[in-house]
Amino acid sequence: MSKLTITTAPIEGQKPGTSGLRKKTRIFMGPHYLENFVQAMFDGIGGVAGKTLVVGGDGRYFNDRATQVILRMAAANGAAKVIAGQNALLSTPAASHLIRSMKTDGGVILSASHNPGGIDEDFGIKFNMSNGGPAPESVTNAMFARTKEIMAYHIWEATDVDLSTSGTSTLGEMLVEIVDPVAAYVDLMQTLFDFPAIKAMIQGGARIRFDAMNAITGPYAKAIIEDLLGAPTGSVVHGTPLPDFGGMHPDPNPTWAHELMAEMMGANAPAFGAASDGDGDRNMVVGPSCYVSPSDSLAVIAANAHLAPGYAQGLKGVARSMPTSAAVDRVAEALGIACYETPTGWKFFGNLLDDGRVTLCGEESFGTGSDHVREKDGVWAILMWLNIMAASGKSVPDLMQAHWAKFGRNYYSRHDFEAIESAKADALMAALRGSLDTLAAQQIGPFTVATADDYSYLDPVDGSTSAQQGVRVVFEGGARFVVRLSGTGTSGATLRLYLEKLDTANFDQDPQTALADVIAAAHEVIGIETFTGRTTPDVVT
Repeated sequence: MSKLTITTAPIEGQKPGTSGLRKKTRIFMGPHYLENFVQAMFDGIGGVAGKTLVVGGDGRYFNDRATQVILRMAAANGAAKVIAGQNALLSTPAASHLIRSMKTDGGVILSASHNPGGIDEDFGIKFNMSNGGPAPESVTNAMFARTKEIMAYHIWEATDVDLSTSGTSTLGEMLVEIVDPVAAYVDLMQTLFDFPAIKAMIQGGARIRFDAMNAITGPYAKAIIEDLLGAPTGSVVHGTPLPDFGGMHPDPNPTWAHELMAEMMGANAPAFGAASDGDGDRNMVVGPSCYVSPSDSLAVIAANAHLAPGYAQGLKGVARSMPTSAAVDRVAEALGIACYETPTGWKFFGNLLDDGRVTLCGEESFGTGSDHVREKDGVWAILMWLNIMAASGKSVPDLMQAHWAKFGRNYYSRHDFEAIESAKADALMAALRGSLDTLAAQQIGPFTVATADDYSYLDPVDGSTSAQQGVRVVFEGGARFVVRLSGTGTSGATLRLYLEKLDTANFDQDPQTALADVIAAAHEVIGIETFTGRTTPDVVT
């Protein structure tokens, strides 16, 4: 065994987005592609010599091979130790917990989150800092700069590390520790939630259905929901992580988790339904004939978090991404706590959490979490809902109706227009931004524009600014729409249109019906059909 230095050259397009670098799997498998980015990532954080890292991923195709490359490169770059999940598996929140609890210097997470997996689908890689959270823009910018100048990378010439068995070994002078990917996370959850109360609710007849979508949370859900909480075997479906997710699109929304939705909207539905995504950081909650939007889920959790032992002392504050509905804002006002609005991307919550300003965070894109880790956490959110149900004695529909009666209902929806040619998407956004100065006071259908802007965020902790984070058009009375291009896809551009309107009297409309006038106004202002030829979204959530 020996250290090799391999001559290479920069590869275009290795710019990390809000959740790291995501490309098609075959691109990552190409000559030098993964190695170039890993070396740039190590260099971008100031090197890994003498450091301890965590490595693991969601089990998608190429996860195991990429882990071996990262281990060998960490050893060649002088890392002191790498902690890897058994079989190279770790959910994103579990990896965040290991980084924090084992006081490491950060970690490499292999995932493309909710994107499909397989040799012809998507792969991704990101770095999480020592706080367990995604690298901030200053660090990802340094990584990208390094990708444009890299001329060599370092890798240890060695046979594969045995990732199948827990224990320790060495790779060159670096210690490798293989750990159970589930155990530490399960222990953490038991410190936060009233497992005996949830178990009593389940034993009392509350049936649970958890759809793991053949992704990483299957082993976590089985260990908690079936083994610890006593739900019958089979309560967790699609529970075995597969390299191609069994052909499923592991995005927990009504479109892709259609099997769960059909069961929950049908006769004799379980008391509680939930799904999680590819890497375990997203969640969907459904009651019998009652879909809970992520924005509403955040608000209900904020209003009831005190029912869970880990949050009995109340919340320091809450934060939501700008496109997420304002439902949680009114809860925060009622509780007398701060509510922060940030750009899309979990990394923007990190400073607020580390500074002790907030306890609870959430995004409309099915992400919810708290200060227990520095990532959104799908299984955590599902356990929080079960704890609230067990402590209150209320069903999901009853909890929603009670919440709306107190705070009103923010009818909300997101329309995704996927795989738009990037040039067309950029032209649309440029034209929209160019029209902002003339939109104020315009009459659009039944609405009058109150304000229109391109959202810019000033971080209250470190003073950094993030510009062009989404175009907002707010109408008099509070209805609004938001438009932004997503950075989580790998083909073309995804245009996301977010729509919202508050109703304080009628809580039982279909959201698309309730929002019909906002949808029409948004299409008129944005010109989606003119620029893209599209009239209907690919995904509605």
